[in-house]
Amino acid sequence: MPKFHKVRTVIDNLWLCLNIVFVLFIMSECNAQEMKKSDYSDQREWMVRSQIQSRGINDQNVLKAMRKVPRHLFVTESYRDQAYGDYPLPIGAGQTISQPYIVAIMTQVLDLDKTDKVLEIGTGSGYQAAVLAEICDSVYSIEVIESLGEKAKELLDKMKYSNIKVKVGDGHQGWIEHAPFDAIIVTCAPTHIPQPLKDQLKEGGKIVIPVGELYAQELIVLTKEKGEMKRKYLIPVRFVPMKNSEGKKY
Repeated sequence: MPKFHKVRTVIDNLWLCLNIVFVLFIMSECNAQEMKKSDYSDQREWMVRSQIQSRGINDQNVLKAMRKVPRHLFVTESYRDQAYGDYPLPIGAGQTISQPYIVAIMTQVLDLDKTDKVLEIGTGSGYQAAVLAEICDSVYSIEVIESLGEKAKELLDKMKYSNIKVKVGDGHQGWIEHAPFDAIIVTCAPTHIPQPLKDQLKEGGKIVIPVGELYAQELIVLTKEKGEMKRKYLIPVRFVPMKNSEGKKY
């Protein structure tokens, strides 16, 4: 083979190798970007900084939990890219996943530690339960709508949250088998505070609950002191009404 043909062949092979390397590099970058997008870690960080810390939430356990829990997995796929927005989103059956700030403030006011046992009324998508489970020892969550309760349980089990127990039932009655609780969080609004929840709260414990009719609700914190409930009003809110299994409002 003439010498110039050999040189040309070497050049062609080098050019081919460079093209392959370039294509592999581009594919690697695209895959990295796609993985970053699917992980949504940047969106979670933005959510915490712009929606939560900026409004005065400073409990480091709450901030850490909300940076960790993948909120996008708790919404339907069609809303996934909106999962870290500053608003509630539908999750089916006429229910919603709460605005991130509301999740944060309700969690912070409970002042939880790693030994606490928490009762949640209104499992919904399971997101609030997951945030709680990152902070405390155990979470007992009740959902009145069977389809939502079963879906949340399946997702939480898949995510290996072994310290969350979910059951389908009437949240108004609490979960007497596991009482008393260090804290109770209610993510649906009754017109009055259910007596069973007061009874199932430990001395010194707190209940955070939205109370009132649909367009006149207040988020309230109750602290049990010597058997009496001390009340503090936080902010106006809008939650779905608390209902029993027959759909009757409380």
